[in-house]
Amino acid sequence: MKYRAKILVVDDDIPVCKSIASALKAEGHIVDMAYSGEEALEKEIRKDYAIMVIDLMMPGLDGIELTEKVKKRNPDITLIMITGYPSIKKAVQAIKLGAFDFLPKPFSPDELLSIVSRALEKRFIYEEIATEKGIAERKLVKLHLPPGQYFCIPNNSWVKIEKEGPVTIGIHHVFLRNLIDITSVHFTESGTIKNQGETCLTIKDSQNKTHRLWSPASGKVIQINENIKKNPTILMIDPYREGWIMKIEPTQIEEDLKNLKNLNTD
Repeated sequence: MKYRAKILVVDDDIPVCKSIASALKAEGHIVDMAYSGEEALEKEIRKDYAIMVIDLMMPGLDGIELTEKVKKRNPDITLIMITGYPSIKKAVQAIKLGAFDFLPKPFSPDELLSIVSRALEKRFIYEEIATEKGIAERKLVKLHLPPGQYFCIPNNSWVKIEKEGPVTIGIHHVFLRNLIDITSVHFTESGTIKNQGETCLTIKDSQNKTHRLWSPASGKVIQINENIKKNPTILMIDPYREGWIMKIEPTQIEEDLKNLKNLNTD
């Protein structure tokens, strides 16, 4: 799942630092860079970062010392360590001090984005739980939604409103957390008329449990996502893009929206 967050990349090797930052920016993140531990500490004090990506081996204030100082001031920040083979033990030490994980060099952009995605998922869940419990917590991670207006039945389904024509329906990310895996899906057939709140998708998991998704809007089903039939795991991986479920021709969208929450600000 894609998120957008503010990230600080810390590495004294300027080309490496810029390369990491470029990969993260391509995913929609807001990225700052620091070329020393001292500079990183100053920037972290001034700004709220969800994640810091830190090179362990730097002159002056190294990655371990930076981790200790940052975690002491801001225990909730997520730190990812970048390390060469000789400093693996130091990376393990950094995790003991509170770092999320480490990434050994050399690594690919996909490996970097994978570990950042896991870290942001953890942070996003933490923020959601804090909100549910009424705990004051800074919102540092946001869903990176494709352009458009999204409204939802909270924790169940969403609808994307277009300027004209059909609307798109999909599955809410919180709904997916109740699923270990998906073994089969059963769609509403094209041509079917659905009312808001009726079942639009039935999912079965490996424990043979049935999960129902409610239609957030009323109308005629004109297209279903055939790719999900072939590969249901798309729902788990990318629910707001490739994992859309169906498109419907809405019949009373303005009335339906009164019962939904705005997902863009949810």
